[in-house]
Amino acid sequence: MPSLDSLLEARSDVVAPQLLNRLLAVGHCVGRIVEVEAYGCSADPASHAFRGQTPRNATMFGPAGRLYVYFTYGMHHCANVVTGREGDGEAVLIRALAPVAGVELMRARRAAARRDADLCNGPGKLGQALAIDRACDGVDL
Repeated sequence: MPSLDSLLEARSDVVAPQLLNRLLAVGHCVGRIVEVEAYGCSADPASHAFRGQTPRNATMFGPAGRLYVYFTYGMHHCANVVTGREGDGEAVLIRALAPVAGVELMRARRAAARRDADLCNGPGKLGQALAIDRACDGVDL
């Protein structure tokens, strides 16, 4: 498996499958990445970069290897790995994790989850379980 550093400057569709099975750690909470979604450059209408760089999405435009966090639906923080060359506006959304460590803390943050499998099985859920918020935007992974 190539090192993450050598991989991140590739396009998001190349990086996305390489992120699967890697660990994401935030404090004492750790999860194995099990689902991702690639967002291409500013030509991708589904991408936050589609309408150009703004204060909200600036992190997405690089450098690669940063965490791009956005707030959606007035309630969820979603985490993305920035990829591509600086200025490209590419990222990979982390859609789901399998909890590995810090499960008790994740359960406390996600009291509505009935099973451990439900702690991080969606982008908003994993944001809540790992306490990822806009303060994490731009963190160097």
